Amino acid sequence: MDVGKSHYLQMLMLPTKLFLCDLVVNQFAALQENLDKKLFGQHLVSKVVVKAVRGFLNNTNAKKPLALSLHGWTGTGKNFVSKIVAESIYKKGLQSKYVHQFVATLHFPHAHSINLYKDQLQSWIRGNVSACPRSLFIFDEMDKMHAGLIDSIKPFLDYYELLDGVSYRQAIFIFLSNAGAEKITEVALDFWRNGRTREDIQLTDIQNALSVSVFNNKNSGFWHSTLIDRNLIDYFIPFLPLEYKHVKMCVRVEIESRGYTVDEDIVSRIADEMTYFPREERIYSDKGCKTVDAKLDYYYDF
Repeated sequence: MDVGKSHYLQMLMLPTKLFLCDLVVNQFAALQENLDKKLFGQHLVSKVVVKAVRGFLNNTNAKKPLALSLHGWTGTGKNFVSKIVAESIYKKGLQSKYVHQFVATLHFPHAHSINLYKDQLQSWIRGNVSACPRSLFIFDEMDKMHAGLIDSIKPFLDYYELLDGVSYRQAIFIFLSNAGAEKITEVALDFWRNGRTREDIQLTDIQNALSVSVFNNKNSGFWHSTLIDRNLIDYFIPFLPLEYKHVKMCVRVEIESRGYTVDEDIVSRIADEMTYFPREERIYSDKGCKTVDAKLDYYYDF
């Protein structure tokens, strides 16, 4: 078979292969609803994620995979949003065999094994996208990942129609990182000190500064990575630090999810136990909502 005909057949098979990916039928309703009901204090995230995912899934002629980079402090909702995105696309959510999660310190712990990791990661991505073009890859702790390993993903994110007979244009990559959190907090604090609400913050107030901050941060795996240098990240999405009122919202939702009646006294006590920064103003929770679950175990005999 000649190369041109083979190429044509590969592209023709893409829509058929999508039926094998265990996809949710009405994807966008659940995505919007879950973000509205369960994600607190992140108006920028909700807006950008829904727009980005909806636009990509509706595009039958995407030129490259969707690449989202989520940035912010621990406990602000990055993993949670990844979970919601997975649940809106696949019937089994994160448990779907078409969703692949990597944690830098768990899956790629040794710098001396970087070449082995590169080969394994490229082989894993290639094999899984071959089976399901609409595969989702989630990379956590990108700030702890070796830059060379990040760059090994680059070919899959680029504008190639086919790579070795495989199209990656239907795939989704989500990167999670603490890198840039200081810059995000700096913007949020400036707004607060100038008497403006966090809802006044626009993506344009943060996004350019965030991408530059991440690119130039030597403690970030993204440092001078070609993913940023070659504009292969479609959206840098900032997660704002959470305030006292947002922590209380997290506590209420967690209590309700366990089937208990919300006790506002306990809600306030748990929120009060959190530590907040900056030291003088005490505006933002330094762990976001991350320890809410554990603190509830203390107050309730579950």
